[in-house]
Amino acid sequence: MSDNKSYLAKLVPVMLCFFAMGFVDLVGIASNYVKEDLGLSDSLANLFPSLVFFWFLIFSVPTGVLMNKIGRKKTVLLSLAVTFVSLLLPIFGDGFALMLCSFSLLGIGNALMQTSLNPLLSNVIKGDKLASSLTFGQFVKAIASFLAPYIAMWGATQAIPSFGLGWRVLFPIYMTIAVIAIIWLGSTSIEEEKQDKASGFADCFKLLGNPFILLCFLGIMCHVGIDVGTNTTAPKLLMERLGMTLDEASFSTSLYFIFRTAGCLAGAFILQKVSSKSFFGVSVACMLVAMIALLVSDAEYVAYAAIALIGFGNSNVFSIIFSQALLAMPDKKNEISGLMIMGLFGGTVFPLLMGFASDAAGQGGAVAVMTAGVIYLCFYLFKIRKEA
Repeated sequence: MSDNKSYLAKLVPVMLCFFAMGFVDLVGIASNYVKEDLGLSDSLANLFPSLVFFWFLIFSVPTGVLMNKIGRKKTVLLSLAVTFVSLLLPIFGDGFALMLCSFSLLGIGNALMQTSLNPLLSNVIKGDKLASSLTFGQFVKAIASFLAPYIAMWGATQAIPSFGLGWRVLFPIYMTIAVIAIIWLGSTSIEEEKQDKASGFADCFKLLGNPFILLCFLGIMCHVGIDVGTNTTAPKLLMERLGMTLDEASFSTSLYFIFRTAGCLAGAFILQKVSSKSFFGVSVACMLVAMIALLVSDAEYVAYAAIALIGFGNSNVFSIIFSQALLAMPDKKNEISGLMIMGLFGGTVFPLLMGFASDAAGQGGAVAVMTAGVIYLCFYLFKIRKEA
């Protein structure tokens, strides 16, 4: 019984950190409110989510080096501290430069957290329970993701006026949770095994010479691009086509994350019975049908159904591609992990392209950019190894 209590005492604060990892997804709804407040164009507003995910390109591999020097737990605590500062800044205003700085720090903190938190969980969970625990961590992360639009909408319409924050009430709420996570994890004893030698940039980039690893890297970029793209574009699309206000359209972002969360949980069970290739095919088919629907129909129910399909379809793409890459080169797990996390840089590339496309052709242009990512994933489907 005492062993079980000790196990939970370590697991709960780590799972709270997974919740904090989901703070990065507030950038989608936040960028829409900043756009409205400052009167920005789509291309300029999409700079915010792009900036957040740019830092994954810079910090993923150095974080691996840092973990070897100070340990995983201290690296996670550092990531939470950076996240705290990023959430503190918007309390003082929503000026363009201030929000750029806030979102940059949010991206840096999340890059540190994404790279270090999963390995830290492996020090708490051992053996065959690790995979399911990682999936549950993603479920906890997604809760923060789909709550963000609701909190922002509540702040914009119902918050106590004396707060003076409006939709930005989201930031102090999440900042408080970050403080709790820092204190709780900091006071929790977690024994870490001796770290392996970290890989450098050269070791990682050499792996792109392997054709299949390159395909996996691009697949991760497309997955994250579609994820961030839908998160950012869904409210704009409903506002453009159906004349909704931003507060009304914000539900679409939560709808996406609700179905992504459901898909993540379902995938944990389905993948025990069905091959990765078959489930990946179903997932990509869901997204392709959704993109076509968004391109050809302006109906409200079609838009909601399509957003839900994208959420479900995109929920397990990362885990399947990531595992495929590890299986391809099991002796290079450190390098592969760093490189795949670096692929989250797709969250920078896609929103930028979508911003320019939507300025030129409306939100249909943004959907067309995401459709190109789905088409690539269709191509990747035929490269998945059958034995996985």
